[in-house]
Amino acid sequence: MTIPVMIPWLGEEEAEAAAEAVRSGWVAQGPRVAAFEQAFAEHLGVPHAVAVSSCTTALHLALIGAGVGPADEVVVPSFSFIATANAATYVGAVPVFADVDAADGNLTAATVEPLLTERTRAVVAVDQGGSPVDLAALRALADPRGITVVEDAACAAGSTYRGAPAGRDAVLAAYSFHPRKLLTTGEGGMVTCQDAAVAVRLRRLREHGMSVSAADRHASAGGAAMLETYDEIGFNHRMTDIQAAIGLVQLRKLPAMVERRRILAERYRILLAPLIAAGARLVADPPHGTTNYQSCWLLLPDGFPIPRGDLLGKLAAAGISARRGIMAAHLEAPYAGSARVPLPVTEHLTRNSLILPLHHFLTEQQQDQVAVALLGAAG
Repeated sequence: MTIPVMIPWLGEEEAEAAAEAVRSGWVAQGPRVAAFEQAFAEHLGVPHAVAVSSCTTALHLALIGAGVGPADEVVVPSFSFIATANAATYVGAVPVFADVDAADGNLTAATVEPLLTERTRAVVAVDQGGSPVDLAALRALADPRGITVVEDAACAAGSTYRGAPAGRDAVLAAYSFHPRKLLTTGEGGMVTCQDAAVAVRLRRLREHGMSVSAADRHASAGGAAMLETYDEIGFNHRMTDIQAAIGLVQLRKLPAMVERRRILAERYRILLAPLIAAGARLVADPPHGTTNYQSCWLLLPDGFPIPRGDLLGKLAAAGISARRGIMAAHLEAPYAGSARVPLPVTEHLTRNSLILPLHHFLTEQQQDQVAVALLGAAG
């Protein structure tokens, strides 16, 4: 049996919650979406949360909420899933790639500042693999210039920044509930924001720009006579009540999920001590927060005996489903040749890292198998 990299933690509670949503008749966006939005906002300690169909659509709406449009520039990390850069492209802006910190793979003020121009409208700061970005440092750079920092917290549910949930201090933040995330709704996302007017607009935009949502019309006694208007072009970025019902159960489980992952990550650190002593590095908490270990990535040392591709092949042959490290968007075809500055740290990290199996059902015996295979490959 193959040891998977990560799997969602779904069970009978989630299945029953989804079934109850179906039995109630609210399959589309409805009262459970509103309840999930409220619960998620309360969990983070933010005023507003808007549930959407994915984190990509959350980033899309967040950039619109930040006022980003054609001819604007958005500074993003290349060291991230390609959706981060794509979201800027969706609104007609130009993604400008910045390098990242070698320790946690996140943007820093030092890597972002040289790329700011009079056209820069936003910075998308990713909490890479669940490791929280130093948001305050980026906002100290961006806020005085009128540049909005949007936090791409796709992987960061359950991570903390300066003692608070990651994303709480962002003007706009986007979260993912993709199947591989800690908190999953099968697929889905959330935009959080501080401004009530922005939240109202994003709720309209997620549903084709309707002035009155379909859920509000159906719930109203006079809904049949309630005529909506469409004052701007919107999108179909809605979350369903079935997804939200699952999300409410998952949100209650989030602390236990994070605790389990952190225990397992520390056990990896002990098991892989010989590799670490030889120069390998396992992702760890940054000084300003804690990671949820959404992705447990290992940076191989220079001079590792075999190429990473061969190592992944050896692990696969041993029944271990590891993965290459986080991608570099500027090396992919849509953005090839677009980097304005060299990105040496990004290229080193994406070339020399791999993601180890880490999920809630991982057993100590399976961890031992992974460690034995890695140490054996290192000679």
